[in-house]
Amino acid sequence: MNKPCHRAEIKLCLQRTSCWLLLAGLAGAAWADRTKANQGSSQPLKQMSLAELGNVEVTTASKEPEEVWKTPAAIYVITQEDIRRSGATNFPDVLRLAPGVEVAQIDSDHWSVGIRGFGAALADKLLVLIDGRSVYEPLYAGVYWQAQATPLLDIERIEVIRGPGGTIWGANAVDGVINIITKSSTDTHGVLLTAGGGNVDQGTGVARYGAANSHGFNYRTYAMGFTIGPEFHSGGANFDDWRMGQAGFRADWAKAPRDSFTLQGDIYHEVAGGVTTFSLYSPPSQVTETGNAHVSGGNLLARWKRVQSDRSDFQIQAYFDRTSHFEPEYGETRNTVDIDVLDHLTLPGRQNLLWGLGVRVSPGDFVQRVPTIDFLPHQLTDQIYSGFVQDAIPFLDHRLSLTLGSKVEHNNYTGFEFQPSARLLWNRTPQQAFWASITRAVRTPSRLDTDIQLTAYAETTTLPIFFRVSGNRQFHSEELFAYEAGFRTLVTPSWYVDVALFYNQYNDLYSFQVGAPFLETAPSPAHAVLPLLTTNGIHGDAGGFELAPDWKPVSWWELRASYSYLNMDLKNKSWSNDPGSVAGDEGSTPRNQLVIQSLVTLPKKLEFDQTFRYVEALPAQAVASTVR
Repeated sequence: MNKPCHRAEIKLCLQRTSCWLLLAGLAGAAWADRTKANQGSSQPLKQMSLAELGNVEVTTASKEPEEVWKTPAAIYVITQEDIRRSGATNFPDVLRLAPGVEVAQIDSDHWSVGIRGFGAALADKLLVLIDGRSVYEPLYAGVYWQAQATPLLDIERIEVIRGPGGTIWGANAVDGVINIITKSSTDTHGVLLTAGGGNVDQGTGVARYGAANSHGFNYRTYAMGFTIGPEFHSGGANFDDWRMGQAGFRADWAKAPRDSFTLQGDIYHEVAGGVTTFSLYSPPSQVTETGNAHVSGGNLLARWKRVQSDRSDFQIQAYFDRTSHFEPEYGETRNTVDIDVLDHLTLPGRQNLLWGLGVRVSPGDFVQRVPTIDFLPHQLTDQIYSGFVQDAIPFLDHRLSLTLGSKVEHNNYTGFEFQPSARLLWNRTPQQAFWASITRAVRTPSRLDTDIQLTAYAETTTLPIFFRVSGNRQFHSEELFAYEAGFRTLVTPSWYVDVALFYNQYNDLYSFQVGAPFLETAPSPAHAVLPLLTTNGIHGDAGGFELAPDWKPVSWWELRASYSYLNMDLKNKSWSNDPGSVAGDEGSTPRNQLVIQSLVTLPKKLEFDQTFRYVEALPAQAVASTVR
């Protein structure tokens, strides 16, 4: 199956970018000076200092709160303030703010998102979570971004881990983890109404109500909806209109200082337009038509955390997720039940020990709608049983720590998988950290690898010729050994720098093995078939670095930047005859990406912000370098 194509970002060439940034600063300075003269002790709008950004507690790296300074991983936090000032209206656009994250829009409702390479509409080496609930789709191994919608004003932060996170989160967290964390209902009291519209975002709206009682019980409910118009297509077909409605709630209850409870859920339905291409054995052999995908579902999550002492706490989380996804050429319904237990202990010597157990059961029902696309068997239940242990051992009065751990997982495709890691952290000062790590991570098979039966028309010579992709029950897990290092430091109170370097060794990556062509007479008419078997025929490496400086020359003006460089070198194994996967993977990843932001906070609650973005060409997708 061909991987979904990227689409270029809109080419908006911003000339004289440095002049824009300078004008922003001059405008802010003139207004600030005038206001200071007129108002004397006028206070600027409250902003988080760069030192406070480093003190933000994150949970994705270890499932327990820890400061960014004490996190031995390449982590980037997108705050609610960042989201608001970005002007983004969906998750993929927000993720463009993080270094090392590759985002390309395919059409109105499809995005390609990847971290450190291998971006695709369904990126199979990236784990995405919403409040700890995985939204990874087991059938196609990836994330349907168009089905992930939450009011952006309800997001507290988005934690982006670049690099493997499988030791904590398990398989498929190979190149990164994205954890979208919503606000506690204690922070969303009152009534909120928003509405908007335009020629593309034709109608958007959110209604939210939150309150509390005298017993520590807080809650919110919300409803949201939008209709997105089709984007421009040179062929004139306006196929990708998109409509969605969603509602949900969250309740938080602090029964006592020791216990906290969370219950939350969502229901949604969307209709998303698209272009479908599939094959038929009888003429016309290839059909291209526009049609709508109907996607609906709901989820319910419960979490209980008990703090037993200042040295011990545990957490139990369970969720149920129902999805129904029907495209014109196929459909699937899936129910997922997931239960996780996490225990945290502080051992003698101030060792920080975490261990946990998990089980996930996910039965899926595939519905065949055209004869040339099928998954056999139609019904299959994915089952994952897992456990992990991780111990952070401090040295030198807690300035140096060594974190050792491993995830052990059993799945119904390859049996047991082990994902160990070792991470070293040195806090030279309270606001300076050096870290390094070695990790093994795996991407376990999906039904796309083992069960697919896809026939695609190639051409007609004497006979019609078809490609036939067949899943391989002997397909085994893709493997990564990752070597990382980095540092983050507050150089001055107004200058923060975060740098990460990495070298990834991949083995057993997804590929096709081309077989000998043969003649097939049924179904009629007679036709030739070129078989393609899914295999693990690619290996290679990828290396690069990410740089994210942040500078506040004055209290009301902030300049941010992120630059990422990635070089991939993949090869077919000696026995593999895959004709195009290597070029497709390498050529679908930008080697250089640059983002520069200027954020000016003016008096009277006015703001003046600009963003400049450069993405290098994607030759495999025939996309030139873009500037926006």
